[in-house]
Amino acid sequence: MEVIPAVDIKEGKCVRLIQGDFNREVIYGEDPIETALYWEQQGARRLHVVDLDGARTGKPHNLELIRNLARKLAIPVQLGGGIRTREIIEQYLTTTGIDRVILGTAALENPALVKNAVQYFGSHKIAVGVDARDGKIAVEGWQEVSEKTVLEIVNEYKKIGVTTFIYTDISKDGMLEGPDITGIKKLVQMEDIEIIASGGISTPEDIIKLDRIGVKKGIVGQALYSGDLKPEDCWPEENEKN
Repeated sequence: MEVIPAVDIKEGKCVRLIQGDFNREVIYGEDPIETALYWEQQGARRLHVVDLDGARTGKPHNLELIRNLARKLAIPVQLGGGIRTREIIEQYLTTTGIDRVILGTAALENPALVKNAVQYFGSHKIAVGVDARDGKIAVEGWQEVSEKTVLEIVNEYKKIGVTTFIYTDISKDGMLEGPDITGIKKLVQMEDIEIIASGGISTPEDIIKLDRIGVKKGIVGQALYSGDLKPEDCWPEENEKN
């Protein structure tokens, strides 16, 4: 399984939120670009970036920082947080070097936007973030919960051409308690889509479990910053060279 390190940006700093709670943050670096370059050096083949300020307010807040980050990395960068209009999607994909955007709240509130984006930019450039709490979709920076279920959302957007979904169980996020294997397994069994697992991946055993149920990619945040997962656990081949 490919491990994708997460760099979450809030007020220009690299932070982690516990269970998506903006009042429970830990600052892990003053310079997200320096952090991103470190993960690339350790062997990461893709980076997952979230504009937390954008996720909460619904519009980009760290545009210049994200642009500089993407341009300094040789690996592709996928970005989520506050991406809710066609104009913002186009701005990120055409002027910043971002490889793929992740639509969360926008996907739930505006299916037409998602369909248009997939048709215009291609399914490889658009992912839908499926953020769940108790099986229901969470929106607005995880501050609100919708009545729609995870499976409903995935089926709905699969029909309009989305092929990549990032599934996060908020209750697991930042808790170092292991991923939602049961929920992820149901999604992985669906045909013609890629599920990127996120939330709770904290040990080499978690990576093995996800790999065994067919997960090809997983996003890791807290465990990398805390040291529970080490670079050699995630990218053994690269670290054998160093």
